[in-house]
Amino acid sequence: MNFTLNQLQIFLKIVKTESVTKAAADLHLTQPAVSIQLKNLQDQFDIPLTEVVGRKLYITDFGREIAIAAENILNQVNAINYKTMAYKGQLTGRLKISVVSTGKYVMPYFLSDFIKQHAGIELQMDVTNKNRVIESLENNEVDFSLVSILPTTLNIEHLDLLQNKLYLVGNAEQKFDQSISTKSIFNNLPLIFREKGSGTRQTMENYIEQNNIAILKKMELTSNEAVKQAVLAGLGYSIMPLIGIKNELHNHQLQIIPIPGLPIKTNWSLIWLKGKKHSPVAGSFLDYMRVEKSMIVREKFSWYEEY
Repeated sequence: MNFTLNQLQIFLKIVKTESVTKAAADLHLTQPAVSIQLKNLQDQFDIPLTEVVGRKLYITDFGREIAIAAENILNQVNAINYKTMAYKGQLTGRLKISVVSTGKYVMPYFLSDFIKQHAGIELQMDVTNKNRVIESLENNEVDFSLVSILPTTLNIEHLDLLQNKLYLVGNAEQKFDQSISTKSIFNNLPLIFREKGSGTRQTMENYIEQNNIAILKKMELTSNEAVKQAVLAGLGYSIMPLIGIKNELHNHQLQIIPIPGLPIKTNWSLIWLKGKKHSPVAGSFLDYMRVEKSMIVREKFSWYEEY
């Protein structure tokens, strides 16, 4: 046997995604590069690791056994690396965070300097919708989660990081009468929603219900970026977090439509299970956040105060 750690890592990603294409995207590699590494690994076994039926890739029983062994090998390698760094007095280990999709515009700025200070930390950040974020926290799969609406079904602690502001947004082509009423505006606007399970969707629906607004027409898309592109293209309007449209506002591609009751304000909050015993890495990150969060907000989000 002459397999490499890189081959094992790629194979594990293929097993997880059950797709060479998805594995390549997750690993930021080309599809041919992933296919070659899978073939090189397969060439070392007489029994198939995968099989293709129709156009779908399946992992064989033998392949799943090899994946378990590969994961154990990689965990041992990581343990050796962590022990080496720890022996040198460096902070080492994994920091696992789940982030609601719009939080990808927020969380990296709070992580950047901390990760740079501690080269021995391996960051795992899962960007997904609110339901999956809460599920990962409830199952104790992550150290922290970033949300814009605090869950009511879990016993948690939280640290507020940044205010979240949501505005009604459209592309820059249409002009609006500043004195028009809320209901009159919505009578003429096709609205674009996020998918069910999204925190932005929940906030948007709460606003519509509280103001007894009748919706002309609606479209549903599964990411904040998709909503933004649809609004830019003129397909409709949406109530969107300010954090994700900075460049489009500055470039005058999008406009905020001023109506009563907006912006809706919540908080981006780092949350964790109450009573959780943090690892040294997670504990250090929480200490860092408590000390540095105000400075990070001033340095990275000063533009926020313009709106």
